[in-house]
Amino acid sequence: MNLANMHTVLIGSIAFFLYLIAAILLGLRLKRRSTSASIKWQALGAGFVAVSLHGWLVFELLFTSIGLNLGLFSAISLITWMISLLLIFSSLTQPTENLTIFVFPSAAVGVALAAIFGNEQHIVNTFDTTIEIHILISIMAYSLLSLAAVQAMLLAVQDKHLRNKRPGGFIRTLPPLQTMETLLFQMIGVGFALQSLSLISGLIFIEDIFAQHLVHKTVLSIIAWGIFAVLLWGRWRFGWRGRTAIRWTLIGFVALLLSYVGSKVVLEIILGA
Repeated sequence: MNLANMHTVLIGSIAFFLYLIAAILLGLRLKRRSTSASIKWQALGAGFVAVSLHGWLVFELLFTSIGLNLGLFSAISLITWMISLLLIFSSLTQPTENLTIFVFPSAAVGVALAAIFGNEQHIVNTFDTTIEIHILISIMAYSLLSLAAVQAMLLAVQDKHLRNKRPGGFIRTLPPLQTMETLLFQMIGVGFALQSLSLISGLIFIEDIFAQHLVHKTVLSIIAWGIFAVLLWGRWRFGWRGRTAIRWTLIGFVALLLSYVGSKVVLEIILGA
């Protein structure tokens, strides 16, 4: 292992353990039904350092002298980094810190993948700023809608406990159901707007989606966009909430997951493209 790789592994290891420490701190806080602000800020502090190191690692691997390295593992690491970054900033003003219990371990896996396999390059040979902006918008949209999916799963657990009249345990430490639903639709609304920009910029700036093996990705992205559009319309027109909102959110996320990650798995691992 050369010096550069050792440095990458060291940075990745520190970020990996800080992510886990932050998640454990908030997990224990949740288990003890505590609302301690000091534990929250300690965990978010550790998470912020982890996100900073993770970001340094991702961008060092992402931007190369010959183009963008958007291999499967680099892409997964970039997405988990973006999700964690957005969640930390959200936690400063909204009661979303408990989502990090699920998100930070995923980010730790993303760090590990980047540190170990990040040099397996799949270069996008372009220095076109418009294409890079399109890629960034797409990743931001996916990250926000992924956060919405995590929020929906947590909302499903909370809804089930309340329906069964068992609002005990960690459910008591969560914000009220109405607040959780409001946060969910805020995430979906912003994520949907970014996804719309992503699809529009893709149609404008990507010349030949057929030659670039992007047909399946585009179709699945449009399907996901349609699902979230119906959900937001249903919320506005009929006041959809609860299980209906959760179901549509998770279905839309699965379509998006197949579009972003599933297509890369098929192309890079199964087909070796």
